[in-house]
Amino acid sequence: MPTSSPHAPRRRTLVLSLGALPALSALPMAWAQAFPSRPIRLVVPYPPGGPLDIAARAVADAARANLGTIIVDNKAGAGGNLGADLVAKSPADGHTVLVGAVATHAINPTLFPKMPYDAVRDFAPLTLVANVPNVLVLNRDFAAQHRIASVGDLIRHLQSNPGRTQFASGGNGSAGHLAGELFKMRTRTYSLHIPYRGAGPAQLALLSGEVQFMFDNLASAAPRIREGKILALGVTTPKASAQMPNLAPLSQAGVPTLKDFDISTWFGLFAPAGTPQPVLDKLHAEFTAALRAPAVVEALARMAAEPSATTPQALADLVVSDTAKYRAIVRYSGAKVD
Repeated sequence: MPTSSPHAPRRRTLVLSLGALPALSALPMAWAQAFPSRPIRLVVPYPPGGPLDIAARAVADAARANLGTIIVDNKAGAGGNLGADLVAKSPADGHTVLVGAVATHAINPTLFPKMPYDAVRDFAPLTLVANVPNVLVLNRDFAAQHRIASVGDLIRHLQSNPGRTQFASGGNGSAGHLAGELFKMRTRTYSLHIPYRGAGPAQLALLSGEVQFMFDNLASAAPRIREGKILALGVTTPKASAQMPNLAPLSQAGVPTLKDFDISTWFGLFAPAGTPQPVLDKLHAEFTAALRAPAVVEALARMAAEPSATTPQALADLVVSDTAKYRAIVRYSGAKVD
């Protein structure tokens, strides 16, 4: 009568394990094919009507053909932190996606003393959507009175009149505020920052002469620039905007300390960390395809921006590099949230 080998049970287990491998290898394909299984929630951490909201709705419309129902959900509060935190703590299944921004992922982590989420560890980047340039603009009467027609002229005036010039922004810690602080830091000048409750009131203060200059969103400032009501000296992005190609970047103004000046309002798409890679791949493919849709290109153009689809890694790298940039500006300026 044959005796049973001590190795027999192990051989049977091994055979069963190997037999299960095809099923396991099919799981990623099954995830990709089954996704999405319900509507995708696209969370905008700001009120309706702003740049992120407009872009989100255009992208959602373009992506619905392949991703099904996409619901744009505005969850404003705490400078964008409320909506971002909601996504960070959502199930990691790809059905909740954040329209994040430079504020939620690079500025706020350096500005707020306590954050409810980690901008790097709690998210899986998908793609950048767009960069919206900011522009350095001056009050026309102020510029004429002091014969300021270039960035160099403004710097010379500020150096000769430390503390006697004021610049506006839409609030403490806003992109316009920190652009002004970076400008001060790079040019070794001093001007007083006056925060307003939003970019609209800040622009009105500039028009009235209450303040002398500001870094405004190009889309918001463009009508006043074209009307000749304010003087534009340059955009804050590395290259000129297609909407106003004659307006050169500050980095090309001939001022050595501004040669790498680059500060803009960018926004991108993020899923919760831990989302399965096949789902991330599908979201990336469909959203980057949506960014090529004519309606999306047109919507972004109205904000003086262009689609900027990237790899997930490129967006991850941008978050890290911009966080370091803004941390230096916040430390130098002592900027605090309202």
